[in-house]
Amino acid sequence: MSEIWNNKKSETNKKRAVYASVFVSVALCFIKTFGALSTGSLAIFSSLVDSLSDIVASTISFVAVKFSLKPADCNYRYGYFKAESLSAFVQSVFIASSGLFVLYSGINRFIHPTVLEKTNIGLIIMLISLLLTIGLIIFQNYVAKHTHSPAIKADMGHYASDILTNIGIIFSLFLVQTFHLAWLDPFMAVLIALYLIFYAFQIAKEALFSLLDKELDLDIRKHVIQLILQTPDIKGYHDFRSRDMGGVYYFEFHLELDGNLSLLEAHRLTDIVEQKIKSAYPKSQVLIHEDPYGIKEERLDDTLNGKCPI
Repeated sequence: MSEIWNNKKSETNKKRAVYASVFVSVALCFIKTFGALSTGSLAIFSSLVDSLSDIVASTISFVAVKFSLKPADCNYRYGYFKAESLSAFVQSVFIASSGLFVLYSGINRFIHPTVLEKTNIGLIIMLISLLLTIGLIIFQNYVAKHTHSPAIKADMGHYASDILTNIGIIFSLFLVQTFHLAWLDPFMAVLIALYLIFYAFQIAKEALFSLLDKELDLDIRKHVIQLILQTPDIKGYHDFRSRDMGGVYYFEFHLELDGNLSLLEAHRLTDIVEQKIKSAYPKSQVLIHEDPYGIKEERLDDTLNGKCPI
């Protein structure tokens, strides 16, 4: 498990990752515009459209990260962490729109073929784009591993797909130049479009999971429950719930204790459980309700009626 940075370090590196993303997006747009105009390649044009959507997406990420770092206030006592998940969903809309536009252009190019020119320039430009993208992803991956930021993960995932598309465009331009296979250019553009649409769906799905408070991964829940049950004098637990608030894990459950314990002792045991969970998942928020063991009450577990693994 990767080390989770403290709040200050996380904030600083999140901002750096977003700044880097915006800078690379703008640089790629300039060089790809030159490449598309010089060669007439629809594949390079599709990559340009993709980069333009990256600028919008990266700008959204920048705003979302800054907004999500705001401290809790009277109206939003859970904080603003989910702004990142919301930004990831908005990004997916832009990416899907870009994909549909490129798909239309690719089909139109099949109907109305165009001869490519200066493919050497196109190859050089796409190689430069590939190197810039790889450098950005390495840095984004480093930050995402230590912050679990949904916005940066969404941004990084999209740039990771750009590596494949850049390689594909380089390969297609080489074949067009060598064997004069003009149909490969719009074919590659259509493939890029379909991938963009698919990737947008994946981002939207993950963002909606977070916004709708989908439970955390089963392995995480099992680990937390293990920490609870391994604590001495804990009789059990019930109504366990968890969610991801933009990279901050939230755990809530009822802790079953001996009903004869003093309030001070019950608090001590609860505090031990809370600290164990926070040590395993730094920055997490834990809400524990103490119940006397064996008490009969209406429970979420009864509503779920054993349908869930945990």
